[in-house]
This record gives sequence, structure tokens and C-alpha cells, in this order.
Amino acid sequence: MVETYDVVIVGAGAAGLTAAIYSGRKALKTLLVTGPNIGGETNSTNDIRNYPGYEGPGPDLMKRFWEQAKKWGSEVRESLVLKVSRNDGLFNVELSEGGSVLSRSVILCYGRERRKLGIPGEDKFFGRGLSTCTTCDAPLFPDKITAVIGGGNSGVEGALELARIAKKVYLIHRRDKFRADEVTVEKARSEPKIEILTDTVPVEIKGDKFVEALIVKNVKTGELRELEVQGVFSEIGWVTRTDMVEGLVETNEVGEIVVDKFTRTKTPGLYACGDVTCIPYKQTVISAGMGAIAALDAYKFVTGSQASDEYSK
Repeated sequence: MVETYDVVIVGAGAAGLTAAIYSGRKALKTLLVTGPNIGGETNSTNDIRNYPGYEGPGPDLMKRFWEQAKKWGSEVRESLVLKVSRNDGLFNVELSEGGSVLSRSVILCYGRERRKLGIPGEDKFFGRGLSTCTTCDAPLFPDKITAVIGGGNSGVEGALELARIAKKVYLIHRRDKFRADEVTVEKARSEPKIEILTDTVPVEIKGDKFVEALIVKNVKTGELRELEVQGVFSEIGWVTRTDMVEGLVETNEVGEIVVDKFTRTKTPGLYACGDVTCIPYKQTVISAGMGAIAALDAYKFVTGSQASDEYSK
């Protein structure tokens, strides 16, 4: 017999673990489905300074989330979700470990995947001088020499943010024209701390225990150059996968799941939280808040206390 839950939470980052805490406290029968990376993107930040009431390593904070989620009774399965479908008022959640479970509601919290540079040193130095979040980690590089890779708004804005803190910023873009807003690009061009390298791609990150240099290549001349840097920020975008819920959600122009203020998708009983959604500012505290909202609203949905016309508001 296929087991039926009140809520299945997909993903165990800040959003998923918070949702598990809140659904457990509401005495909902909860299944948390997660891969091996419990803690999600927060695990990649070694020095958190902007989470209220906590300063320290990201993995330590997520360990606290994890222990609290287990305390409130969530069942946990280490598996990937292959597909979510809906029939007769129940969601069928197919698991990679085999079989499936049924649930009255589903909360999607599986985050997004960073687009990789695909160069030597990327994996070795991730979290050791290589970051994918300027907003998160820029304050860790006061008076340092840094490099930002990317030509969109996140890359150019990241370079401007770093220029307020770092000693010098290289802004590296593979083309001669930026995708970022022209006004933002002009600000970067006029910032004395920023040196812009166009028609340039990264080819290797070097160092010992931490980043010490970035090798770049001019795509037109083939010339290699070694930049002495202590920090590298990859702002080349993210990949959001929604194939498992195809037809059940709407997505925006960059593939993020569209939700309302209650974290509801277009399908009643299906919620999405954190980095997988269209909500801006991908931060641990925001993801946690969304997880709480989703679980509270899922409780109302499962118990029938949610007004029928409230869903469209």
C-alpha cells in the first residue's frame, strides 16, 4: 500500500528544514525528501554575519535547523524526486529510490544549481575564496583584490558592491558588450577601483589552501594573463529545474517558479519556497521565512480551514 502524508517537503535547505519544523509543530504527517546535501546553499558560506541571532559557519547553522526539524517528528528519506503529479485531490511523488508516496500537499524547496565555470580549481576553491554570492560574501574581502566573472546585472552590480569594500575589482566578461543595464555598466566604468576586462574568459583558479590567482584568456588574441586575487565571484547565473512539476507550476523568464505571497503555485496544495522561486534576494533568512509561510498555509489547506476563495487572492 502506498503511504499517504499530509505534506511532502522536497529539499532540506533553509526553506525545507523550516517548513519541516512548522509542519511538525502543527502535527502534520510530514515526509522530508532530500539528497545528501542537507543544508543546501547555506552550507557553502563559511562565515554568516547577516542571519539574526547567529554568526558563524553556514554548516553549523544548518545543523541546528536539521536537529530541530528531526525533533518535531519529520520522517526523512534520502532520495531524489523524479516526478510530481496530481490526481483525485492527492499528489503522487515518485522517488528515485523506487516507488512513490501520496500526499495532500507538497512544498518544493530544492533550490537551484549554480552554472559552473568548468575550469580547473573551481571545485577545490569553492568556499575557499570562490563564491557565487557577492551579496553574501563581499564583506569577507575588505581591502582585498577580487575578480567578478559575469556580464549581467548580477555581475556588474556585484562588482560595484565589491568596490565599496575591496581594494580592487576585476570585472571579467567573455564578450565586448554587457547584458547588464547600460546605466549600471556606466557606473562600473566610472568606478576607479574596477578594471573591466572584456573578450576575456577565466581558464584556471590557482592557490594553496585559498584562492591566490586567476588565469584569464583573451578570446580574440589568445593572450593569457595571471591576476593576483584573493577572491573570485562567479556571477554567471543559475539553473532552475522544474521538469518534475511540469504543468503544475508557472515559471518566469529565467525559469523560476512563480508564487504568491503565501508561496502558493498555480496548483492548489502545491507550494514553492526559497531559491527555486521568483522571490528576489536569495538569502537564508528569506528562504526560512518562506518555509514557515508554506507550512502554515499547507496546514490550512490540509485541514480545510483555508477559505475556498482565498486561494485566488
